[in-house]
Amino acid sequence: MSPEPRGPEPRAAEARGEALVDVRDLVVDFPVGDGHVRAVDGVGFTLEAGQAIGIVGESGSGKSTVAYGLLGLHRGTGARIGGSVRVAGVDAVTAEGDELRRLRGGLAAMVFQDPLSALDPYYAVGDQIAEVVRVHRDVSRRDARARAVEVLDRVGIADAARRSRSRPHEFSGGMRQRVLIAMALACEPRLLVADEPTTALDVTVQAQILDLLHELRAETGAGLVLVTHDLGVVAGSIDRVLVMKDGRAVEHGPVAEVLGAPREPYTRALLSAVPRVDAPAESAEPTRSAGPVGDDVLLEAVDLRREFATRGGLTRRTGPVTAVDGVSLTVRAGETLGVVGESGSGKTTLGRMLVRLLEPTGGRLHYRGRDIGALGEKELRPIRRELQMVFQDPVSSLNPRRSIGESIADPLRIAGESDERRIRSRVGELLERVGLDADWYHRYPHEFSGGQRQRVGIARALAPRPRLIVCDEPVSALDVTTQAQVVELLGELQRDLGLALVFIAHDLAVVRQVSDRVAVMRAGRIVEQGDADTVYDSPQHAYTKGLLAAVPVLDPAEATARRHARLASAGA
Repeated sequence: MSPEPRGPEPRAAEARGEALVDVRDLVVDFPVGDGHVRAVDGVGFTLEAGQAIGIVGESGSGKSTVAYGLLGLHRGTGARIGGSVRVAGVDAVTAEGDELRRLRGGLAAMVFQDPLSALDPYYAVGDQIAEVVRVHRDVSRRDARARAVEVLDRVGIADAARRSRSRPHEFSGGMRQRVLIAMALACEPRLLVADEPTTALDVTVQAQILDLLHELRAETGAGLVLVTHDLGVVAGSIDRVLVMKDGRAVEHGPVAEVLGAPREPYTRALLSAVPRVDAPAESAEPTRSAGPVGDDVLLEAVDLRREFATRGGLTRRTGPVTAVDGVSLTVRAGETLGVVGESGSGKTTLGRMLVRLLEPTGGRLHYRGRDIGALGEKELRPIRRELQMVFQDPVSSLNPRRSIGESIADPLRIAGESDERRIRSRVGELLERVGLDADWYHRYPHEFSGGQRQRVGIARALAPRPRLIVCDEPVSALDVTTQAQVVELLGELQRDLGLALVFIAHDLAVVRQVSDRVAVMRAGRIVEQGDADTVYDSPQHAYTKGLLAAVPVLDPAEATARRHARLASAGA
């Protein structure tokens, strides 16, 4: 274990030799109907000041429930808590009143997964951080504001004094996550609990957030509990790892030992499901298109362009913004074209134009040799059936008030099918085709897991028998095993149905696994494209090289070396 970093003087509990975090036989039962469901069953671990532990596992494994228990956040939920949870000497299970308030934000602070949900959209971020400071410290408004600017500057928000007056929507996803970290740091807590802090962030921003957490831990001596489903995230960021399954801890030890020589079959299964950016071509073939792809060009974009009008306001920005700037590409029948790039690079805008959900501002779009860019809605309707899309967030794309069967049936009715028996039969076939039960027709989206909802989205896209499907970040928020299942399903469907796929993602490892060819986007333009193995093994553009260098790796030693290289490069 690395020596304890220097930081503030230890508090009384640590001075007495107590661990910073001491969890023993934690049990959490949540109320469901007339009974309870056990979410955490007998979990225990300790954490010393300055150390970091990663809690990993699939969705539903109980890892976030453990994290929330460290701050007593299950109070008022009807949950039954058993066992002992002590943080900096405070009993998180029994603490009340001032002691509980001191624990939350003063001794320990949470960095949540979704900053848009955690931040109030109506207030400037500096005011929100200042309010946290005033809750825990007897300081003036002026001093609290000064502290807010100080921590915003510390987490890398440029021009912190001015940006402190901005509201959450004026920041990018990565910057909003930095704001949440600044808020957590405001009262100098002894423990940071980060719950999936890099989910849905692109690889370069993810690397920046992980580097920041590591730097802060080294500087302040704070402990870190990092909750994630991505084993690559923990490799270079923590000292020990706790692997959870069905509410229980199945493996616990130093990160190099657990990742390098896992003892438990479940841990080995998690590791084998992690896509590798350095995987040789033959290991990726089962999920790529079957057999050689011919020269039958199904879709062609020529100098495609899209601008969005903006108005003055808080951002003081006026005039058009170019999201896609002169993109040209082809998609051949039966192949998978991967599109990668950072958030804001134009990937999603491009994907929506390819299926005509967005009108191009300029350029041409040909489908099967026909220019469809200028077609009206009536002429476009039969072509729409052959061009479908699977969206990133199935929760947003499925109507919560309609059954999943009805959502899948919608494209059939739009296409003119009126026989309800045939519609019901077709929906049943589609549900079974994507690995769901045909009898689930009348169930609603909230009754399904994230991976199952994504399967519903795929079934809906398949309903009108398309020839090309654009998949926009279809696995970004899924754990690695569910991600692998969805990727395998897409590959199977492609082979069986002869589909062409455009696979948009910020996860370069997944894109390599599924793609025949890859296009790399930056600032609305394609900076590099070609055969997937050529682009990954011999990238020509500096931007592509930077993306690949930021991809998490499972070897802790290599992950540490990459972090040092990034920090050295940033300081040069």
